[in-house]
Amino acid sequence: MVRAGEHGRLLEDFKKNKVVAIGWEIGDLSKVQSAEEIRRMVDTEYGDETPGWRAISVGQLSRFRLDFKEGDHVVTYDPEKRVYLVGTIKGPYSYDSARKEYFHVRKVEWKGEISRDELSTSTRNTLGAISTIFETGEDAEKEVLNLLTKGKGPEITPAEEQLEAIVKDEFQKARELIKDKVLSLKWDDTQRLIAGILQAMGYKSRISPQGPDRGRDVEASPDGLGLNDPHIVVEVKHRQGQTGAHDVRSFIAGLRLGHKGLYVSTGGFTKEAKYEADRANIPLTLIDLDGLVDLIIQYYDNFSAETRHLLPLTKIYWPT
Repeated sequence: MVRAGEHGRLLEDFKKNKVVAIGWEIGDLSKVQSAEEIRRMVDTEYGDETPGWRAISVGQLSRFRLDFKEGDHVVTYDPEKRVYLVGTIKGPYSYDSARKEYFHVRKVEWKGEISRDELSTSTRNTLGAISTIFETGEDAEKEVLNLLTKGKGPEITPAEEQLEAIVKDEFQKARELIKDKVLSLKWDDTQRLIAGILQAMGYKSRISPQGPDRGRDVEASPDGLGLNDPHIVVEVKHRQGQTGAHDVRSFIAGLRLGHKGLYVSTGGFTKEAKYEADRANIPLTLIDLDGLVDLIIQYYDNFSAETRHLLPLTKIYWPT
């Protein structure tokens, strides 16, 4: 896929001149032989941009200059007509300084158009990625070419089932990204996050001051003073390794009659630690990283502004 600029504004140029083209004002790449050379050129020209933006740019330019080969299939999209223009690359990379803005060019022989409405849900999802350049994958390529040459695609699963599978996949990806964000927090920010979750659940929580806390990183209760039940005592372990039985026993030893224990370990718990929690005389709940993400998703709408600042997330609306 090579997108024809924002909202497909370059589509007529692509069709008329039989090309695909991309921008980035870093000069001619004809003599470039490696991604490392492109990285140095991007760093020189776009040094004020973020490292992430520069890394994406290097990837896009490298693919266009180094990975594209004559004979490769290429597709671009017309969002106004909802059709994909399909063709074949017909020449090497070239740099055209006479063009306006989009100087990096590949010649293309356009073969025809297919309607987005004729594609399966999974292929629509694949082709809907927002990158300027990306590989569509073998399944999407086969479906597009079958529609182009035979007028029909392969037998496909009903749209509802495809959409359900895509939603599950995206939901799992989202969970993993939330985990990444949680693990990147500092320990004291993780402590504040736990306090914020308890507040979102309807409790009043307070964070223990720095220093020896006797296993009480956070305390929560309906009144915030620990006088009304439940009086929740929280220990937070923010580390990669699993929390073992000794740590759980030490935490249990610090709990008193009337307490409810909550042990949060982003590194998870050993089997022995879970056994210690199960046989404890005082109610104790263990929360690992997956459990923590469950609570974040469930109560995020109730998070305070301060807690959202620790873990900024956005809601995505998806067809059901």
